[in-house]
Order: sequence, then structure tokens, then C-alpha cells
Amino acid sequence: MNRPDGRQNDEMRELTFTPNVAPHASGSVLVSFGNTRVICAATIEESVPGWMRYQKVEGGWLTAEYSMLPYSTHDRKRRDISSGKLDGRSSEIQRLIGRSLRAVVDLKKLGSRTIWLDCDVLQADGGTRTASITGGCVAISIAINKLMSAGKLNDFPMKSLIAAISCGVYEDEVVLDLNYPEDKAATVDSNFVMTENLSFVEMQMSGEEATFTDEQMAQMIALGKKGVSEIVVKQREAILAADKAGPADLQDLAAAFGR
Repeated sequence: MNRPDGRQNDEMRELTFTPNVAPHASGSVLVSFGNTRVICAATIEESVPGWMRYQKVEGGWLTAEYSMLPYSTHDRKRRDISSGKLDGRSSEIQRLIGRSLRAVVDLKKLGSRTIWLDCDVLQADGGTRTASITGGCVAISIAINKLMSAGKLNDFPMKSLIAAISCGVYEDEVVLDLNYPEDKAATVDSNFVMTENLSFVEMQMSGEEATFTDEQMAQMIALGKKGVSEIVVKQREAILAADKAGPADLQDLAAAFGR
């Protein structure tokens, strides 16, 4: 089988991270899976939500917001504010991002702080939710590193890196990291969220007007583990590189869109 972009069935799209693209955020990164590009920016506030204060819950909080910019798709996507409410898909995705990242952050060690993670899709070509989780982990790690460097935290609250990847059944074959043409035509679609030691945080798997076998499910899980193993290597590199990054890295935005 020939995939639309010529990749092997077990091959991911080119994955890149450009750190510090939002200078006013506590930590930020532009993550690119092929033509899918998402800016993930973490902002740390020295306060917690009112419900935590009222219930006297110890520690901090982490929450996420997700949006697709109007020009991220071929046909302009209306802003949620135009309809006066968040659409169901965006709401579901941002809940997924938030609970995934809370699984690997010790909120008690964070102290009375809130981490806001904003994930803005610049260009959508499949896998925006998995890119948001993957890039969000890097952005939050950068932000927490800054807190540690400033002496505001005694213990590093990140328990593990976390990453996400899609798999599916396309033209009767199991493939890794679906782009939009594959996602649109896939008979089975799945998303895996895993820690760096390949423990599962969440699995989303469904047939698109089709069914799938035990063998296909096992193949998707195996490919998902392969993809996450490759991703966490690049996540570590990006987090380390962020300490050395400067204003010149903003120029990489233009280069990223030229690939």
C-alpha cells in the first residue's frame, strides 16, 4: 500500500519542536507533526481556582484550553466566540489534554499555583489533539524548569514525560500517525496517550462504520508504543534546548512553515 505522503506504515511524520515562541508565556513550543502545527503555551499563575480554596484542597491545578484558528483548515473555521459557546469537539479535546497532563504532574508539589495550557492550532492536517498533548508536555516542562531555576519549587512536580500519537486502519492496513487524508478515509481511528515508560493514560479507539479485530487492535497498540518511544526522545532534546534558546528562535517559525 502507498500512503498519501509515501511513508511506511510504521513511520511517523517529521516531528519538530521550536521552543520559546511565545515570550510572555512561562513556557512555550511550536510542535509540528508534518503539516500539523500547534503552538502550546504554559502560563503559571500564583493562585488556584476558587473551588480549591473553598474546599481547602491542597496543592495546585492544571487546566487546558484548545482552539483551532480560523485559517488552520482549508475552509475558514468560525471562532467559537462567534457562536457564543465552545463547540463540542473543542470541549472534548481540551478536557482530554487537561486530564492527560494532570496524570503526570504532582499537583501537591506544584504548590498553590495554576498552570494554564493554551493549545492553538495554526495548521491542521490530522492529529491536532495528539500534537497538543505532546507539545503541551514540553511547554509545561519548560515552565516548571523556570520555577525550579528561580528557587520557587523544591521538588520537581513532573512525574514523567507524556506523549500521544494516532493510529488507524487505512486501506485495510494498520498505520501510524494519520494525516488528514488518512484520517478522513480510515475505517478505524485510535489515539494513544502514554507516559515515557509506555504506561497508558488514555486510549480512544473506534470503528468508523466498521469493525476491527483483536489482531488489528494489538497492531495499533504496538505501533502506538513505537511512536511514543520515538517522541519522548525528541521531547527531552527540546526541553534541554529551551534553556539555550533565545530570540533568534522566533525566526524558526518562518522556517517551520517553509518545510
